[in-house]
Amino acid sequence: MVLPPIPADAKRINIKSTNEVNYWCRTFNCTETRLRNAVLAVGSLSADVQQYLNR
Repeated sequence: MVLPPIPADAKRINIKSTNEVNYWCRTFNCTETRLRNAVLAVGSLSADVQQYLNR
């Protein structure tokens, strides 16, 4: 499996970028809806989103 290119800023998730959404969904093994809901709940910091998704 090939991941999309690593985002320019790996600390933040840009949900406006299709490539980044695909990257983070594969990284966190989640759906796009779940990723977007997590970003809405805790913000765009990837560490916060990962912690939220791991609950």
